[in-house]
Amino acid sequence: MIKGPYTSMFPSKPHVPFERFRGRPYFYESDCIGCTACAQVCPPQAIEFEDTIINGKAKRKLTVHWNICIFCGQCQANCPTTKGIMLSNEFDLATTESSALLKQEIEKKLITCDCCGETIVPLDQYLWVAQKLGPLCFSNPSLILFYFKVLDMALKSREPAKEDSEFLRSDRMKVLCPKCRREAAIKS
Repeated sequence: MIKGPYTSMFPSKPHVPFERFRGRPYFYESDCIGCTACAQVCPPQAIEFEDTIINGKAKRKLTVHWNICIFCGQCQANCPTTKGIMLSNEFDLATTESSALLKQEIEKKLITCDCCGETIVPLDQYLWVAQKLGPLCFSNPSLILFYFKVLDMALKSREPAKEDSEFLRSDRMKVLCPKCRREAAIKS
């Protein structure tokens, strides 16, 4: 009674939330590997992804819809890098503009199969796995070959193999989707 009202003067004065307050989630493009773990654990399905192939270039677009998000923090808790998507302290999402502005989108480049052209995994995720494994990545031929290609330490592949062609033993060293890898292992 002596100190006055306990409530904050929010609209007239900015409210400073507590340090552990769960607010609007943001993608950090440099740390996000595009694995879609956040989209898979999102209870209200506020995070979505779409894979597209345009002119031979495969991309994954990740979108977080802030107007659907319940700020539960599952996306941040399940991110493998722990920094790809993080909750901020922002809570005031009111806008007079279109609700379509209440979202954030990022794009990630995808790796495609050297034989059939199907998308396999985001480029950043493959590099993250190789760096996380360190010297152990030398046990996986396609992973180390891909890693060497990124570092410009491997020969560039000539032209992709055709779908109907016979798999050779050397095809097992290519970056392949699970279906093509299985066929290459069986037929070689």
